[in-house]
Amino acid sequence: MAKARPPRRTVDSYTIKGTNKVVRAGDCVLMRPSDSSKPPYVAKVEKIESDSRGHVRVEVRWYYRPEESIGGRRQFHGAKEVFLSDHYDVQSADTIEGKCTVHSFKSYTKLDAVGNEDFFCRFEYNSSTGAFNPDRVAVYCKCEMPYNPDDLMVQCEGCTDWFHPHCIDLTPEEAKRLEHFFCQGCSSEDQKKLNSSHNASRHPETKVDTKRRRR
Repeated sequence: MAKARPPRRTVDSYTIKGTNKVVRAGDCVLMRPSDSSKPPYVAKVEKIESDSRGHVRVEVRWYYRPEESIGGRRQFHGAKEVFLSDHYDVQSADTIEGKCTVHSFKSYTKLDAVGNEDFFCRFEYNSSTGAFNPDRVAVYCKCEMPYNPDDLMVQCEGCTDWFHPHCIDLTPEEAKRLEHFFCQGCSSEDQKKLNSSHNASRHPETKVDTKRRRR
């Protein structure tokens, strides 16, 4: 006869072993992978349960890194980008290594400094089909790529679009020295003379939300 499983009850919080950090439902956490050569997994805690023996487990919703998705990492994916998946799981709370923060894309681009525990998410991901929601996002530059917050971009003072320096034949150093810039489509003969001076910015800030071409 099989032994009955100890009854489980939902608890409000769990303190990560060896720390004073308290995890609650809704928090994002870093979880220890089985392969120690891989980075910690990122997950959102949905529920925390404990049994009569004090064993605690957490129901989590996984975030996928771009390289873990069906399409793999692409040029516009940020180094700290993750996708909120439809993949739920139950894990021992002992595998939680620490807490982290998954920011919205807009909030992430406004951070003064990015820490090891900072990530951002702009897509939900279907782990079975590889589909993303939303399936279309704003694109920028001549290359028509979505914005990567790790990349330097410069803004045209005419159309207000953003461009990668290498797409307009500039080095990053040249782009940083510019005070004015007009893209090829906006340049007049007089404005072309201003291409030696231009506003450079790593963070488009609110301009990221400006209506753009979509694909």
